[in-house]
Amino acid sequence: MKKSMDVYKYIIALVIAVALVIAIIFGVKKTKNVSYASQEKRMSPVEIEVPITKQDTSKQPNIENIIMQNEKSIITEKIERQETDVEFSTQYRQNESLAKGKIQTIQEGSDGKQDAIVKMIYQDGELISTEQISSEIKKVAIDKIVEIGTSAYSSNYVPIVGDTLKATSNTLAIHVDPNQNSDKLITINKGEKVTLKAKQDDWYYVSYGNYIGWVPTDCLAYVNPNGNSDGDENNHQYTKEQLTQDLGFSMLLNKKSGLTIEQFKKIFENNSSDKNNVFKENAEYFYYAEQQYNVNGIFVAAVAIHESGWGTSNISLNKKNLFGYAAYDRDPGGSAARFETYAEGIDLVSRVFVKYYLNPKGTAIYNGEKAVGTYFKGATLTAVNKSYATDTNWSKGVYKWMMYLYNKL
Repeated sequence: MKKSMDVYKYIIALVIAVALVIAIIFGVKKTKNVSYASQEKRMSPVEIEVPITKQDTSKQPNIENIIMQNEKSIITEKIERQETDVEFSTQYRQNESLAKGKIQTIQEGSDGKQDAIVKMIYQDGELISTEQISSEIKKVAIDKIVEIGTSAYSSNYVPIVGDTLKATSNTLAIHVDPNQNSDKLITINKGEKVTLKAKQDDWYYVSYGNYIGWVPTDCLAYVNPNGNSDGDENNHQYTKEQLTQDLGFSMLLNKKSGLTIEQFKKIFENNSSDKNNVFKENAEYFYYAEQQYNVNGIFVAAVAIHESGWGTSNISLNKKNLFGYAAYDRDPGGSAARFETYAEGIDLVSRVFVKYYLNPKGTAIYNGEKAVGTYFKGATLTAVNKSYATDTNWSKGVYKWMMYLYNKL
């Protein structure tokens, strides 16, 4: 029993000793954490009251917003089978009997159809690009054939439907029927212009405002739109100030630039960067595309310069493709479209811009065609950048060349 008591006393003493050691250790640590104003003269520890304020939750991250932002930035891909258009090509042919600078369509083009396996890439839920993986032609496209005049204007030129004519007599009556005794619809003055609708013997069927009637052929003269018409020295040409008044990132690109064919040729002369004279020799085709499709030809040219390095890129040299059209990242050189001429590529890409990028779905564009508007975000350079190029600085590069070309006027 005594032995048990001794053990108890021993245990109690041990517990007390351990407790004392712990107390000493904590006391030392607490002393080390006390700050004094001076090491030379000890002072009582300074007790600082830290006010407890309510947590400002307004500056805390909103987890739901972060999740939503992350979800929006996710890029997704989708592969599906589609029936798509095969864009027709345009063949340009010279016609020595047609007035210089004038064009006429001999055969309208028609898009073909194909079954294609297409990869579509979406960002923020919006389609930003497509890539054709494979295709099978179901309907062959029919080429458009356009003749361009190469001869100087002569009085022997015979106007065609769609030409602009002007009155050469002091007063000219437009008749209901093709004879002098028929009723008069209206009388116009010398120099006033009409549009040729049809021909019959020595009479022209013309339109003037809301009037349509017949006029003797010898009372009208052809008006060449490029200033080479018989006696039409006053053919209108806009000044540089007029042509550049809307120049900027917000300029509407689904409108003609207003340049004449001679002005297009002028801006592509004497460019040291045009080492192979690609743009100098094809300047007129930017004008023809503008006239046919209502697109700013300067914009189209600037895209071509930006994408091809003034016609020096491999795709441009090997495939006459100034735009990198249909060049996919997996194999740019192999997948890029091949054109027979630079003019063919200029014409096709101009139509692609008008049909898919510059006009909303259903807009009447050319020859009865309507815009598909797949990538339409607006008709400005900034808007086109959103769907045409992943590079956010693409529009700045194109705009630099637009300014360069306009400043050469």
